[in-house]
This record gives sequence, structure tokens and C-alpha cells, in this order.
Amino acid sequence: MKPRIHWVSPLPSAQTDIAHYTRRILPELAAATDLVLWTDATEWDRELYKFCPIRRLDPDRVMPRDFARAGRRDGMMGRGPETVFVNIGNAWPFHAGFLRMIQRIPSVVILHDMAIQELCIDAIRNKLLPHEVYNASMAHWHGQGGLQKAQDVLAGRSKAGDLAQEIPGFEITLPCAVSAVTHTSIARDAVNATGTVPTYLLDLPFHPSTQKPQVTPSGIGPLRFVQFGYTGPNRRLQQVLEALAPLKGEVDFRLDIMGSVWDPPYIQRCIDELGLSQNVKLHGFVQESVLDQKLREAHLVFNLRYPTMGEASGSQLRIWNAAAPSVVTNLGWYAALPSNTVFRIEQDEEIPALQALVRKIHADPSIGRVVGAAGRARLEERHTPSHYVKAVMDVAAQFSADAATATRTRRLQAIIPDEGNAAEIYQATLKKFA
Repeated sequence: MKPRIHWVSPLPSAQTDIAHYTRRILPELAAATDLVLWTDATEWDRELYKFCPIRRLDPDRVMPRDFARAGRRDGMMGRGPETVFVNIGNAWPFHAGFLRMIQRIPSVVILHDMAIQELCIDAIRNKLLPHEVYNASMAHWHGQGGLQKAQDVLAGRSKAGDLAQEIPGFEITLPCAVSAVTHTSIARDAVNATGTVPTYLLDLPFHPSTQKPQVTPSGIGPLRFVQFGYTGPNRRLQQVLEALAPLKGEVDFRLDIMGSVWDPPYIQRCIDELGLSQNVKLHGFVQESVLDQKLREAHLVFNLRYPTMGEASGSQLRIWNAAAPSVVTNLGWYAALPSNTVFRIEQDEEIPALQALVRKIHADPSIGRVVGAAGRARLEERHTPSHYVKAVMDVAAQFSADAATATRTRRLQAIIPDEGNAAEIYQATLKKFA
């Protein structure tokens, strides 16, 4: 009998990479399990029905029995084990409802982002999360000092993003969790440090293209650079532009920026003021086939992060799929990647390091091809959906045992309250990779 899995997640065509992640593993997950997809969105891609049933979720009213009855014609409870997986990211339009639900529904929490302060604060401001729930979590885990910092953010005296650097806030996802799935060792260690639930580390999945990329970046003509994805200030796009501007008389290059940027008019002004209007183009969102073609042609892809919260990068997996070379910041998850699969630079030497790398690739484009090929090999070895789905099934198999462990832990913590120092442990763990 296949294990029955309820997968709560944003679904395509939601503009979040977690929806794409779910779609990437869906064929293998649906084949290996008795799967039901759940979302609180009002619409989704109808193409998903070819894999499994889809149910609309009311996060404030759904009960465990509703999961057990879902998809059964007779409306009766299922006979076999059932596991609820809930995907949590940091974007309030997609995850606020899920965050409310996991305060009362036992589930496996998949933590895509450890730093979810912005999710919490935005959800509160949009009346999608009771501030009492958030305040109680901050007070429990971080004492009165943490609670005061949270109240400063809510009052507009400080920013959620700044608070997330010190106190990521992931503990709010744990009060009813049975276990937690993470995609980085930093995240796993941080959750383990709370002493609340069993924690699993899974390599973030990506479906490699059937055929290995055939396009080899040309050594003739301009160097082709790419930046893509959901680009906020921490993706360092402005610094990339500042690094490239002095090189335009020395190196012939083109930079294609695809996806969303946090402030397109501002970025366009930066491009114009730096004299890069002939070298840099903002495309907005493009078809995936167009993006993949640009990546296959790229001599270098910019995939920098600062600050980083230790999250894994779906963008990096797409880059590896194209066998493209990328440059990353030597922090967090990126610092643990094999040195032959990416170019790494130090954040405090960011602009001169980027300029040195561009000159190096300009002098010998073949060094990028070697790095890209090593990245593609790692993708095939560690990150395929089949590997991921097998690990998900292993987590599901431990659901009953993990539930018993989590229950015992909570009973002990109710007798001996844990003041906690999760923020300090998180920062110490992060520094190991800095």
C-alpha cells in the first residue's frame, strides 16, 4: 500500500519558487505515494490534475479528519497512515494561511526559509496572523528582549528584515509540528538546537533536463552574463552593476536580467547613470525555455546573496542544470558547496572580486565551462526529484514515531519551561560557514 501524503503548498501558477519546487517533484511524488495537493489559493494550473487530486484548504477550519477523508468517494476515514506536509516560505500572500494552520494541525513542516520575520510582520499587518501568536513565540524563545524587538518592528521603529538577521523567527512554525524538513545544514542545526522536534536534512530537488546542455558559450563576441529570479536588494544586483561599469571599456559584455526586481525604475536609473544602457537589459519575466537558453549561453551567472539566512537556492540548481558557471557569496549554504562547482567571493571584497573574476573569464572562457560541468554532475548526483521523494517517504514513515517524540518533548517543556537561546545558536551556526 502506498503511503498517503497530503502536500500543502503554493501551486503553479503562483509567482513563488516554492510552487515551482512542488511542480518539479510532482510526477515522482504522485507515482510513489497516494498524493493529495492542498492550497488556500482560489485558482491553480489545471494541468496538475493529471497527477493527483487537488483540494482547496480553509486554513482556519480544516481539521485532521478532513485530510483523512479527502479524495475518498465514501467520505470515510482512511485505513493507512496519513502524513501532512506543509511548505513554509517567507512571502505572506502564499504562506500566511499555512502559518496559522500549523499552530493547531500536527504536520511535517518543510522550512524553505529560516528567516520568516517578514512573513510574520506582513501577515499581522494584513490581519492574517494574530499578533498574540507572534508575540507569544518571541517571548517564549527570546525572552522580554526578543518581545520588545518584535514590538519595535510592529510599531515601525525598526525593520523586520533587520530583526531577521538576529532572530530569524522560525520557531513560530514548531508548536504543533511533528517534525521539520530543512534543505541546509544551518537550518537543520538551528531547529535541532530548539530541542523540540526531529529534524531532517534533504537536498533541494531539481529535475535535470533529459539531455545535457548542448550549447557551449562562445569565445567570440561579447561575454554573456545573466541574473534572474525574484531579485530583492540582498541579491546584490546594484553591486553587480557597479562592478561592471568600470569594465565596459576593457571587456565587451551583455547582462540580461530576467524575472522580477524589487524596484525596476530605480534599477533602470542605475543602469542609465552608470552608462550601461547598451550593455544591460531588464527583461522582466520570460518563458522558462528562454531563461534556460540564456543560461546555457552564459559565461557567468550572478547568484550572490547578502545578507543570507542560510537558505538553499533553487536558482543555483537551475544554473547547474544548464551547466552554467555562477558566482556566489561565500556565506551560508553556498559556503558548503564544493569549490569546483561555483566561483565564490567574499562579501567584504565584493566589487573588486567580481571585477577580477570577469577579467579572468574574459582571458580564458574555458574556466567557466569546467565549473559549469562540475555543477551539472553534482545536480545529477544529489538533487534529482527521485532522491528527494525517497527521502520524503522516509520522513513520512517516521511520522508516528516522531509524533510520539514531539509529544513527550512538549510535555517535558511544559513542566520545565525552556527560555531558549535559538537566535544565538543560529548565529553561531551561521558563522561556521562564513
